[in-house]
Order: sequence, then structure tokens, then C-alpha cells
Amino acid sequence: MSTPLTLVVPDGVDATRIDTPRGSFAAHVARADAPRGHVLLVPGWTGSKEDFTQLLPLLAEAGLDATAYDQRGQFETPGTPQDDYTLEALAADAAAVAEAVSAEPVHVLGHSFGGLVAQTAAAELPRRWRSLSLLCTGPGALGDSPTRPLRHLADAIGAIPLLELHRIGERAAVVPRPPDVAAFLERRFVANSPDSLRAMTLHLLEAPDRVAEVAATGVPVWVGYGELDDAWPLATQADMARRLGVERVVLPGLGHSPGVEDPEALAAAWLPFLTTL
Repeated sequence: MSTPLTLVVPDGVDATRIDTPRGSFAAHVARADAPRGHVLLVPGWTGSKEDFTQLLPLLAEAGLDATAYDQRGQFETPGTPQDDYTLEALAADAAAVAEAVSAEPVHVLGHSFGGLVAQTAAAELPRRWRSLSLLCTGPGALGDSPTRPLRHLADAIGAIPLLELHRIGERAAVVPRPPDVAAFLERRFVANSPDSLRAMTLHLLEAPDRVAEVAATGVPVWVGYGELDDAWPLATQADMARRLGVERVVLPGLGHSPGVEDPEALAAAWLPFLTTL
């Protein structure tokens, strides 16, 4: 999971809700003085809007309004057992949030699992997007592995309380968390809808590869990842960039969550793409 280094909300970032015909979504928003576009940021599995909070003012300083939101069933956006958690439905949620914050097409970035949602949104609703940015994500399913037993976790969600699952995972954490961050991570994980979390876990195991469809849309694409990213193999991400016809951007010294590890470095690597469109 992405682990914020600080929980301080920077000046210029507002906690709010985005009301759409598909429901109300918890969000963090930063506004530029003279905006030349809007960026929508889609968090990953077990993540939330807080994964981008420190990045938002950097985008606003560059002249871009920016909105990060909790997906359906994530943290402070509610989800129910009756909700639709397919990738197509989550992509429709992203488009609904985008339409609520901007009358014009917006830039969309998907991080990790959020990249699968963003790719689906680009393939299904290409006219809604000014560009697509893929951060530390892959062309489709991440898959199961001994170090990331997603199938076992998917089976456990709903059978074992989320608090217990979280504490099992935290016992394996290599680096101790500051008390306030540890408390936030627990609160965030337990607040997830089990139905949403299980569906997202299954998508990481089963999501189709839609890169060819995305490439066919003509939506401008950016692909970046940390050189120490430990989720989708780096070769897989590099090949995804090749198939999309773009140069990959490798972020030195960073891992799977550049938005919290070093938002300044991410902004410096990403903004040249955004500001040329």
C-alpha cells in the first residue's frame, strides 16, 4: 500500500466531496490561479486520495487544477454490496468525477490499480480525456505470487475482519510506521468496503490487457515508474510504453509510490508532458 510520509494537508488543498449522478466521492482539490487544465488522479488498491495530497499543490503551481478522489468503496467514499465494482463501472465513476469538476476534457493519471481503471476509462470514453498518465502500473493483471498472495487475500476478504487482515499485513512491515501514520493506515484500510476491496483484488488477478485499445484512441499517453518499483515487472512496464508508442520515464531511487515518496521528483518528471498539451 502507499504510505504517506506526512498527514499534514498543505495550504491550498481542500478536503471536499464531488457530487455526481453516480454518487458522491471524497476528494482533495487544489486550484490554480489561472488554470490551463484539470488533472484527475485515480488511486490504487488499498490507496486513497491522500496518496496524491502532497502532489496537488505542485500541479496547481504549474497552472493545473487538480483533484484526487477515493474510488467507490475506498476510504471515505462509501460502497455497498449492491454497487457495481467492475472496471467499466469504476471507469464510469472516474468520468463522472471528471465531468463534475471540468466542462472540458481532463488529464487523468492512474496509479497502480488506478492505472487499470484509467486505461479502461480511456478505452471506453476517450473523448472525456485530454491525456492519460500511467504511474507504476501495467497493461493488465498483476497476478499472484508467493510474495503477493492476492488470491489468498481475495478469499480472506469478507471471511476475516478487515482490521485483522490489516494487522496481519502490518506485522510483516519492514519499516516501522510513525504512530500517526500507522493509525491512519489502519483507519483507511478498515474503512474500505469489503466488496470493493475484494473486487479490486480480483481485478489485479484477472484484468484484461487493453493497451491496444488505448493506443487506438489517439489519447496522448505518459508512462512512468520508479526504478525500484516492485509491483508490475519493470520490463512489463517498459514494454507497455513501447506498445503505446511513448518513451517511458524512470524515476531514479523511487519505488512503487512516487506520489508519496517524492512528489517533487514526480512533478518534475511529469509536468513537461502535461504542460505541452
